[in-house]
Amino acid sequence: MNIAIIGAGISGLFVATRLQELGHDVTIYEARDRIGGRIETVEFEVNSRTYAFDLGPTWFWPDSEPLMVDLIHRLDLPTLEQYATGALRLERAGGIESHLVSNQPTAFRLRDGIRSVATALAAQLRPGTIRLKTPINQIDVTNRIVVSSGRKSQPFDEIILALPPRLAAKLLYTPALPEAVLDELVALPTWMAQQAKCLVLYERPFWRDSGWSGQAISWTGMVQEIHDASPLDGPGALFGFFRTPARERQELTEVEIKESVFEQLARLFGEQARQPIGWLYKDWSTDMWTATRADAAPLLEFPAYHSVDFGAEHTTISLIGTETDSSHGGHLEGALRSVEIYLEKGGREK
Repeated sequence: MNIAIIGAGISGLFVATRLQELGHDVTIYEARDRIGGRIETVEFEVNSRTYAFDLGPTWFWPDSEPLMVDLIHRLDLPTLEQYATGALRLERAGGIESHLVSNQPTAFRLRDGIRSVATALAAQLRPGTIRLKTPINQIDVTNRIVVSSGRKSQPFDEIILALPPRLAAKLLYTPALPEAVLDELVALPTWMAQQAKCLVLYERPFWRDSGWSGQAISWTGMVQEIHDASPLDGPGALFGFFRTPARERQELTEVEIKESVFEQLARLFGEQARQPIGWLYKDWSTDMWTATRADAAPLLEFPAYHSVDFGAEHTTISLIGTETDSSHGGHLEGALRSVEIYLEKGGREK
């Protein structure tokens, strides 16, 4: 079979490798100029050594995510356990407290960043499989083709959308998708679309000297959740997920955001936090290949993710991705599970 895959995130890359193993011809169309989708790993050089940090997905949990564990093992990617020794700092309106937290599930990171998963998967594909900077805007089911900027593709037997559902809803379909299907796609929030993440680097992880883990929760500061992102050796690093809503962030300059974050880190971890050696910031709500207008409303609870059936006239189209997995939606494991479910549903050998 000749199969078109729209999106080179982890689900698109994973399904492409599996399908090629099964003898199918695949072509991946990716709108960005890089692979990975919402995986974004950046590098920072300190003392002539380069370290990788994630501004998108960061962790996997071996106790509950067997597909990620198996994939990382098969790709032979070096990992490191998330540092969690010491007290958590809790910031509330009344002040800052320290708490020892027990029985947290053990999280792991990848030494070279989550991007190393995408890179390793892409390396398994035949040359020419991935076409970057090729956003698809139309899917013609009648002729089984995809269209990018007016340029039609060769015919495909099947089309896989490895996209957030809300981005899938923005495509033009021939014949048109039923309104009920479009409504269902738009109702599934895009994971990370409201989120922003910052990374602050230091000469060393000084907070450990005070018996702090680097983990913090804040109900008053700009950043709500903070964790130690330091490599095994080398610089110290803290990363944080923002509490300030996307619309409010977008009214501020990055300099204003940075100053507010440094002030908050100083409250939590002391004056040394005002002396960083590096700063990285990613606002996913401004990423056109992630967020849509429908994602403007903040999430008030964890979404109930599920698969979507495109209907009888669109049986050649399948939707995969973390937003389609009911048990691990929002996680990398969910993206991988969506591929396994797709393969099982199609009756393909595993």
